[in-house]
Amino acid sequence: MGDILKFSIPGKPEYVKMVRISIASLASNAGFNVEAIDDIKVAVGEACKFVTCHGYDGWSNRYEVICEIKDDKIVIDVEDSREGHNIIKDIKPCSNCPSEGDLGVFIIETLMDQVKIQEKSDGCKCVNMVKNK
Repeated sequence: MGDILKFSIPGKPEYVKMVRISIASLASNAGFNVEAIDDIKVAVGEACKFVTCHGYDGWSNRYEVICEIKDDKIVIDVEDSREGHNIIKDIKPCSNCPSEGDLGVFIIETLMDQVKIQEKSDGCKCVNMVKNK
């Protein structure tokens, strides 16, 4: 088992950049090359938007990002924390998002080595991503 880091983030869109930078720093410290770090940053940003925004009238109040750093890979979970979606969006519904996040999912699947997307019975979403070294 590798090192595990957990972040609990307010669902406000301005925090996505902070999450991307934090995860990129972790990947860099774990020895990933620059191309892999860029892939991880983009995929994490898309996963955050998918979990907090797509398909909801408001942004998620809070979500969690869990990273496990292993010798040969990084495993990242981005999960809705089930605290509701009450942060007001400027645009409702998310009309700027083609097919409620399908493009973002395609990007994630293209950049990461393994991807699992789950929608739980309560409607909460979780994106599990793996990037190998």
